[in-house]
Amino acid sequence: MLRVLLILVPLALSIYAFIDCVTTQEKDVRFMPKPVWAILILLFPLVGSISWLIIGRNRATSRRIGGASGGQWVAPDDNPEFLKSLKDEKKDEKTEDAVEDDDAHLRDWEADLRRREEELKRRESGEDPKE
Repeated sequence: MLRVLLILVPLALSIYAFIDCVTTQEKDVRFMPKPVWAILILLFPLVGSISWLIIGRNRATSRRIGGASGGQWVAPDDNPEFLKSLKDEKKDEKTEDAVEDDDAHLRDWEADLRRREEELKRRESGEDPKE
């Protein structure tokens, strides 16, 4: 078990550090260019990974959470502009014709459902369904 951990822990650490290095913005990388850090992590997995995690990334600027500054991505549920655009689209799509079409479709669907239920009842009671 210990042998497995001695292999898996550095491997997991190097994979995490490599992905973190690749996805980090260029402005948050310290001391060396990002490609050099990636090569260092790949060539020396344990030393490169630990070095990257300790000194390679500027953690202070990467800790900014939320806010529109810095061009950070905002989830659609938290983006009021996106939610407003959805409401505008619904208003454009929902005209009176669309509402009438929806009502007609609902009536047809309910009638079909009633017909199927009656047919099922006839089959269960032993009657001929094609009467």
